[in-house]
Amino acid sequence: MVDIFEKCYNFTEAKEAIKAGIYPYFHALTSGQDTEVIMNGKRVIMLGSNNYLGLTSDPRLKKAAIEAVEKYGSGCSGSRFLNGTLDLHIELEKKLAAFVRKEDALVFSTGFQTNLGILSAIAAKNDYIIGDRQNHASIVDACRLSFAKLLKFKHNDMQDLERVLKYIPEDSGKIIVVDGVFSMEGDIANLPEIVKLAKQYGARVMVDDAHGLGVMGDHGRGTAEYFGLEDEVDIVMGTFSKSLASLGGYVAAKEEVIHFIKHHSRPFIFSASIPPANAAAAMEALNILEKEPERVKKLWENAEFMKAGFKAMGLSIGETQTPIIPIVVGDDYRAFALTMKLLEEGVYVNPAVSPAVEKGCALLRTSYTPTHTKEQLEFALKAFERVLGKKEQTA
Repeated sequence: MVDIFEKCYNFTEAKEAIKAGIYPYFHALTSGQDTEVIMNGKRVIMLGSNNYLGLTSDPRLKKAAIEAVEKYGSGCSGSRFLNGTLDLHIELEKKLAAFVRKEDALVFSTGFQTNLGILSAIAAKNDYIIGDRQNHASIVDACRLSFAKLLKFKHNDMQDLERVLKYIPEDSGKIIVVDGVFSMEGDIANLPEIVKLAKQYGARVMVDDAHGLGVMGDHGRGTAEYFGLEDEVDIVMGTFSKSLASLGGYVAAKEEVIHFIKHHSRPFIFSASIPPANAAAAMEALNILEKEPERVKKLWENAEFMKAGFKAMGLSIGETQTPIIPIVVGDDYRAFALTMKLLEEGVYVNPAVSPAVEKGCALLRTSYTPTHTKEQLEFALKAFERVLGKKEQTA
């Protein structure tokens, strides 16, 4: 007889890392999410958040959230399908659709749930989902939830994508799903070629722009805007927990597609809607993004400053094309140890290890905001110099 808990009892890796003093997870903050935070009782520079527009502590968002709580209460007590739809949700959906240049949009409770809800609804038996091998975990799980057949292509390899497309019967439904910005390495999907191949082989295109909204394009509308392909991407998915400094997710597409998802997506139908405060904060963040596109420009200026600094040190930053800048360090445990050393130096970064990245390709993931000051960034570079100097690199 096998105890189903046996796997739990045999899981020792995390406790071993804790004992060794290199466990890098679950550090409690005792301050708001900002360019500097209080972590473990110490003030540190935050280079690990997805606060791409620097809005998590913006007083305008706080005010919008407080006013929403005062008017609507703390929660919705039901799903959007029944009693959980507020006029705030509908207003936010209309604003999102207009911003990303689509006919309609639908708000989900989380970003992860959004991907689950889209693909499980529209991709059915005898359909095919074609995904990049480095797609986000939520896309991977969405494919598992769907009855469609998943085929993967090598990361950003258009020849391999075409090889996969050639394999699929012409009379089958097909959708190519990719991250717009890949969240660990910071590189961008080759949307021009993906769109070209999709047209050639009769496939639709879905872009997970969780890390693209507020970052890519002159107005921050995302990866499709960056490439001038807003009319060519069929489905855009995004989240509120990054640039929009809230919690939730959305899908934007043609009205008929949104209408279908709204009535067939189990993750949407059977989940409570996002609380009023989250909806109001996301809407205010979107208003600010529209009024202050210079935030996007400043974000990129800060990112380019850090890229130049890392390159001057001789650090490997991979193929990043965005304000997500990885420092490639190789071994998982080395990534843990370096994360803790940087924290001691007053800088927080995220360790990315397998399976989030390929085995042996562990990295320190850093990301930036327009509200980081030059002094903060210079402080961080000096910390990296101390921790990842030549002596450490050759150790």
